[in-house]
Amino acid sequence: MTFKDSATQFELVHISMIEPDASHPRQNIDEASLEGLANSISKVGIIHPLIVRPASSAGYYIVIVGERRRLAAVLAGENIVPVVIRDCTVDEALEVQVFENIGLGVRAALAPRDMANAIQTIAGRFETQEEAAQHFARAPTWLNQATAAANLSEQITALLDSGKISSAGAAVQLEKLAKKDGNKAASLMTQIAQLPEGEAVSKKVVDEAFSAVSGRNRKDMGVSEAVPADYAPLSITSAESITPARTRVNPGKMKQVADMLGLSDGDEEALLVRLIDEFLALKRA
Repeated sequence: MTFKDSATQFELVHISMIEPDASHPRQNIDEASLEGLANSISKVGIIHPLIVRPASSAGYYIVIVGERRRLAAVLAGENIVPVVIRDCTVDEALEVQVFENIGLGVRAALAPRDMANAIQTIAGRFETQEEAAQHFARAPTWLNQATAAANLSEQITALLDSGKISSAGAAVQLEKLAKKDGNKAASLMTQIAQLPEGEAVSKKVVDEAFSAVSGRNRKDMGVSEAVPADYAPLSITSAESITPARTRVNPGKMKQVADMLGLSDGDEEALLVRLIDEFLALKRA
């Protein structure tokens, strides 16, 4: 009988009766992400049961899927964990482990704006931002970043929903531009709204508009800043609107980190800010 056809049995099992799979393909587990998962388990418990198979010793089980959950549960001080018992061979277990982690629609992170809305709803249950951030075991600066996409203006939200803005990160940056220079943002939004069907403004375009305004503000305050003699404000063309910014790190690694953090993998700035917050939160722990 194959894994697909094997009987399914749900049980609550003492965690000491569950053994790791020595041949599991995941041999390296990030400590920081493990601590984050442990925090989640301490707050709401294990959301998805571990998938296990019977071990050679009676009453013991070996993890097929959920080794990170097992380790995080130990870290969180949990004794009893939910499991789904499936009987299968070692070879079948390996295939399940690969398919479960390979992606292809098996698991997908929430879209950045959906995640932002959900986090903001939860944060709204607390009296202060500090308390809300502590609930997620993060710094208050992380909470601001994580919910930014939930606080877009009506006009920017409409452009994002229509597909005229390429990502939630670009929309958040446009919102920042609107707070710095409303006229500049309004002009840019008019150009975005007039883009042909199927084209979207990239974050690069918004970033350059934001940088131009920031540079001008610095000059007005008497701060010298080197500007190329041939500099001219960037105008949107069809080619520019769909050309992504040059990636300075391995795109695969960026996507992997973005998926873990629930961010857009094209938003390098948001990734950097989030990683700094995660690092600081870890050091304070």
